[in-house]
Amino acid sequence: MRSDAIDLGDGQKPGATSTKEILEVFDTNVKQAREALQTITGEKLNENWSLKHGDTVLMTLPRGEAARQHLSHLVHHRGQLSVYERLLDVKLPQIYGPSADTPWGA
Repeated sequence: MRSDAIDLGDGQKPGATSTKEILEVFDTNVKQAREALQTITGEKLNENWSLKHGDTVLMTLPRGEAARQHLSHLVHHRGQLSVYERLLDVKLPQIYGPSADTPWGA
């Protein structure tokens, strides 16, 4: 949200090697994302943001629309994960309300 683009071809790859490290990185990123969502408002949301791979621009959207699409994409993957967990007989926590394993008030 704070930059004008993200470059998928910059060579940086996730490097977390343990569950603890993954959770630490996730917690840090959640904090930074919340701060960005609170501070980037108004006309800044209409400024263009691009997804690139090196010199190739894959897409350009207003920053607010790019953020909305990204959040929708994360919700989609969360749904996929819950399907896989159900197939593995993992009890599902509440996500957006009760689940069959965690009813209201539990």
